Amino acid sequence: MTRTRLEPAPAGLAAGRDVWLKREDEHELGAFKWRGALPAMQAFRDAGASAVVTASTGNHGAASAWAAARLGMRAIVYAPEGSARAKLDLIGRHGGEIRIFGADLDVAKDEAERAAAAGGMPFFADGAEEPQYAGYAAIADELLDQLEARPGAVVVPVGNGALLGGIGLRLAERAPDALRVGVVAAAAPVMAECWEAGKVVEGGADPTIADGLAVRVAIPHAVDVLARAAQRMVRVDERELATAIGALAGAGIRVEASGAAALAALPQVEDLEGPIVLIVTGRNIDDALYRRAVDDPGSFPTRNARA
Repeated sequence: MTRTRLEPAPAGLAAGRDVWLKREDEHELGAFKWRGALPAMQAFRDAGASAVVTASTGNHGAASAWAAARLGMRAIVYAPEGSARAKLDLIGRHGGEIRIFGADLDVAKDEAERAAAAGGMPFFADGAEEPQYAGYAAIADELLDQLEARPGAVVVPVGNGALLGGIGLRLAERAPDALRVGVVAAAAPVMAECWEAGKVVEGGADPTIADGLAVRVAIPHAVDVLARAAQRMVRVDERELATAIGALAGAGIRVEASGAAALAALPQVEDLEGPIVLIVTGRNIDDALYRRAVDDPGSFPTRNARA
């Protein structure tokens, strides 16, 4: 596994607090998803599969294609209409076979599952495969080994919940005093709603610039894990996400909205004993959206992100 950097947040981002950035965006794929995709794909291969079908808005699909290429497998990736061009290009560059289908990720996922069953291939449900959680737990191991002090809090963007699931469970074992905070897009709050209810609930989703957080249908296994892994869930709205993208850009760090979510949530995390670690999950964002977020964050809608 490739170890990613942990670095102090630039002064302009930290606002006088002890804040650190875990730079998952620096991997060659530009996102953290490889950590879960590689062990999951290895498990599929060990079970006899030569091809795997999955669904993704981009980063998971690229990671699946990347892992498949290293293991001599095929990755067939269903993506919804309107997926970020930068992410689709990344899937293609790593040999993924792209199928565009449906208005959102959950519609694409349903079609991918049908295609997998019809073709006698396994379906890789992002967030439902146990090897992913162990892969993401390595992020917690790394940051604990890299920090000189125990963290006061670790703030993790939440899409399907597997990232916080893996990180949170490991933190609970090794650093139980660290506050484990998940961040959802206010436009797609289903995972926070499930965590608050303590069970899977029906949710909805409005359009969000954080496509990696745009979950409408919760994965039951992830909900079960988050009940033990997370201690707090916060919501951030579109303008907060865009403002965080711009703040990171000012520090010379290009990220997508999901990658900026932990910084966007920082004002909702109180001062604690010990540093606050923000997980920077990815950098794969289309140029036009990036420029708009940097140049005109006020053009994005705001709403009550703390309801």
